[in-house]
Order: sequence, then structure tokens, then C-alpha cells
Amino acid sequence: MANKDPIRIGVLFSETGVTSTIGRSQLQGTLLAIQEVNDAGGIDGREIVPVVYDACSSPAVYAQMAERLIVHDKVNVIFGCYMSSSRKAVLPVVEKWNRILFYPTLYEGFEFSNNIIYTGAAPNQNSVQLAEFMTANFGARVYLIGSDYIYPYESNRIMGELVLQRQDSDKVGERYVPLDATEKDFRPIIADILDKRPDFIFSTVVGDSTASLYRAYADAGLDPKTMPIASLTTSEAEIRQMGADVATGHFTAAPYFQSIQSDANLRCLERLRRRFGEDSVPNLCWEAAYFQVHIFANAFSQAGDDEIVNIMPHILGSEFEAPQGRVRIEPSNHHTCLYPRIGVANSKGQFTIVREATRPVHPDPYLVTHSLGDWTTTLSTLEL
Repeated sequence: MANKDPIRIGVLFSETGVTSTIGRSQLQGTLLAIQEVNDAGGIDGREIVPVVYDACSSPAVYAQMAERLIVHDKVNVIFGCYMSSSRKAVLPVVEKWNRILFYPTLYEGFEFSNNIIYTGAAPNQNSVQLAEFMTANFGARVYLIGSDYIYPYESNRIMGELVLQRQDSDKVGERYVPLDATEKDFRPIIADILDKRPDFIFSTVVGDSTASLYRAYADAGLDPKTMPIASLTTSEAEIRQMGADVATGHFTAAPYFQSIQSDANLRCLERLRRRFGEDSVPNLCWEAAYFQVHIFANAFSQAGDDEIVNIMPHILGSEFEAPQGRVRIEPSNHHTCLYPRIGVANSKGQFTIVREATRPVHPDPYLVTHSLGDWTTTLSTLEL
């Protein structure tokens, strides 16, 4: 007789704390995909049942809850983590117990684990494109601002190296702030920016303090037409926090924006709002959290279970028609083939896409190809 027992999976995001805005959106993406799978009959008639914990934006809690999910709740697969510090905390746990973590967040690259599937952008799928776009359109003198943890330090290092490939380039400043930084923390940095006049500002500030940075910028009377903020971490969710008037004119690189007009995206957004209402804020991390559940469900159906030795061969190389386009898990490095895009924030709180990939870009997490030239061969350009 066929096994009809529910399939329990771990879901570990931050519903509270400084990164809860993105964490809640990742949770919603995960739950929406689970509902879609279950509404379609589950996985071979078996219902997916999420075991959900709030990691409170704390790496220590992430590690503790990951251990609990594996040891107490007996799950084989965890969907979760936002900040790189949380992924780094969970990595030794899933490796110790030989379980799987699906990680739906852009990150700094330079990592591989047999126990992790990386569905967010690697640096060659966002940093390279953003550096090329900003230096070509605004100039190559950059000021780097980040939150005080591993991802901003590494992403700023990468951005600095990319920008310095240009003529007349300079890294004119680099500053870091606490995760709970307020406008007051950014005022001296903005004063330094006013003094040094970079061509653009690169922000790797995350969480609630993102809005504080952009408000401090606006309060100082700076103009995004001449000195914009460019970011990998400022999404529709952070724009909702700061207000469209504060965000308008600034740039973000991401594989996904709400404003993508594909049928797959429009249908997905309709289902999301039917489930969670108009207050939900889809963004790049929401989309990765959504499609990775479908990748898992399809692989489980082929493998017959979620033991890592059985399911991993079916995850690697698998594809799914995601809202951003057809994505694929690259077997050689466990990262995902994605579609880089550049968006400029508009007055409606959305991003106008000004440049986008015409085909998926292969993940290169170790930046073996450390060049700005890759973008031009794979992208179509729209007028600013």
C-alpha cells in the first residue's frame, strides 16, 4: 500500500527582529508554494506539513532551531535563513546531521556545501551587472556603506574590486553601521559623502536600518539623478518601509522584481494576494523562497523520499518555471541559474526594469570570471 503519511519540512525564517520584513515575505512565499503543491494533490497524494519556527533575526536562534527541527521534529529538509550570518550558523548543523538546507537569499558567494541548495543570486548574477551599469551611467567613484556582518563586508569587497577595473575609479569611503542603526547613525556618514562627492553610493545595509539610510540621504538634500544609491539588498519590502517618495530614483540589481509582466509572475502574485492580502510585499527573497519549494516537491516525487542520498540527484539539474523565468539548479556548485535585472525605484513603490537578461546566467559563486564584460553579451538594454 502506498505511503500516504504527511511530509514534514522545516521552515525557519525571522518573523520578528530587524530582518523580519524580509523574513515574513520569505515565509509567505514558502507557505504559498506548499499550498499550491497540496491543492494539486500533494506529492503523490502526500500532504506537505511545514514545521515553522521564528528565528528572531538571531544567528544563535537559527542554529538552535535548526537542531530542534532535525533532532526533535525529525525533518530532513529545512527551508530558511536570510542573513549570511544565519546561514553560516545553520551550515554546520545540517552538515553534522547530513540534512538539506534550501537557502533563498542573495549572498556574497565563495561557499559550497553538499548540504545546501543556494537559490538566491551569487555575485556574478547581481554585483557584476550592478557595477557595470552604475559605472557606465554615473561614473566609477564609489562610496560603500554596509551593515556590520559578513555579507556586507564581502559584497563591498567584491564591488570595490569590480569598480576599480574602470578608468578614473576610486573607492572614496567605506563605512559600517550596527544592524539596528537609525537615521542618527547615518548622519555623519552622509556628511562624509557630501564632502567626498562620489559618483554613486553602494549600500549593503539590510533590515529596518535600510529605510533610515535612505531617509538620511533624502533629508540631506542629495539627488539620485546625480549621486544615486545602488543596492543588492533594497527591495520592494524596504521601499514599503521608507516610502516611495524617499526611494524614487535609486537602483537595485536582482533576478526578480514584482513588476515583471510574465504570465507566471502575474498569476503567482494573484494567488499570493488571495492568500495573504494586499499587505504582502513580494521581493527577490520571496520569489526564491517560493520556487525552491516547488523544486523540492518535484524532486521528492521522483525520488520517493527526502533522504539526502535519494533526493539530491533529482534536485541537482532540475528546472522550474519561476516568476523570474525558467530557473535551473546547477549540479556542479548547488547554485541556481538566474536572470539578472536592474531596476530603478519609481513613484509607485515598484521598480521600473531598465536592463534585463535575455537568458539565464550560470552561477559562478567563486567569481572565476571576474569581469564586467559578461553583462553586455547576455542583456538587452532599455532606455533610462
